[in-house]
Amino acid sequence: MPLSNPTHAIHRRSFLALGGGAVLALAGCSRNAAADIETVPTRPLPSSTPPPGTKLAISIHTSQLQLADSGLAKQLQFTVSSWPNLTAGPDVIQGFRAHSIDLASNAGIPPIQAQAIGVGARIVAVQTRNHPIYTFATAPGSDIRSAADFRGKKIGFSQGQAQGVVVLRALKAAGIKNSDVKLVALPSTQFLTALQSKQVDVAPLGEPTLTKYLGQYGKDGARGVHTDVVDLLTVLWAPVKVLNDPAKVAAIRSFIPLWAQGVVWAWEHTDEWVQSYYVKDQGVGRADGERIVSSLDQPQFPLSWDKAVTWEQQTADLMAEGGFVPKVRAEGLFDRRFEGLAARAVPAKYQVAS
Repeated sequence: MPLSNPTHAIHRRSFLALGGGAVLALAGCSRNAAADIETVPTRPLPSSTPPPGTKLAISIHTSQLQLADSGLAKQLQFTVSSWPNLTAGPDVIQGFRAHSIDLASNAGIPPIQAQAIGVGARIVAVQTRNHPIYTFATAPGSDIRSAADFRGKKIGFSQGQAQGVVVLRALKAAGIKNSDVKLVALPSTQFLTALQSKQVDVAPLGEPTLTKYLGQYGKDGARGVHTDVVDLLTVLWAPVKVLNDPAKVAAIRSFIPLWAQGVVWAWEHTDEWVQSYYVKDQGVGRADGERIVSSLDQPQFPLSWDKAVTWEQQTADLMAEGGFVPKVRAEGLFDRRFEGLAARAVPAKYQVAS
């Protein structure tokens, strides 16, 4: 199905977050959402378990599988009312606004985008990585061989998702101005369709989507272009309204260690995780699943969030320089009451200082 306005470029100060057909605009923010941005939760984290009847809607599909497969789900101290399978930042932001998601996992860019459009939310857990997880996939028959060839090309770009920042960082590293390319405004969920139909020349894809795409279109000349651009952060984040609810905060506090332990479990039980997630859930062949897992680095959880805050500020500044968001103070995006909680829940070899 053809995409509408396939060559539509991003405009400065658009404040758009595209995802699942939804368009979030600053003008649509409620007074309550705007107030939430300024409402920083300050109560000490509860040390007791969540009260009976506490429920959370958690949009972290991998955790749903990891906790079930590892048996850690038995340690949940509250009821998970639902596991919405939403991964795109703009979709999660919509879920926050609709009060249908209490906790989610994303990269570092969605919290910046949420701040830009007046949705109050805070980061409550951090995982870091030091290797690239996105590869630029080219349309079939493209002559692109490296990032230097991006000049003059149409690039799939979702400013409210990690892939958008990967594009901006790759262009900057290659010495190419944003104005020297055509940034095509699309949610990442439409990148595949746009590549297949050659409505964009290149777009960043993660695994296992990349493997499935190249497996189907590699014979037609599609290829992967690798860069050194690292998307440093995976974060858990929650709406400010949720973080001001003592029962839900207690539930989140009890969940974060299990989240981190589930990630470690998947790393230490490769065979089971490949079968459960890559093969059964994602439809990737076992050999490809094993290859993907073998290309990953060991999970790491920072005891201090200083590096994460710095990286988030650099990302926010890059977005602001491009005219996509106003200036954002990254420190305000983190709820540091939770700092180090995930790291302290895993063995020392998975901990990093910052």
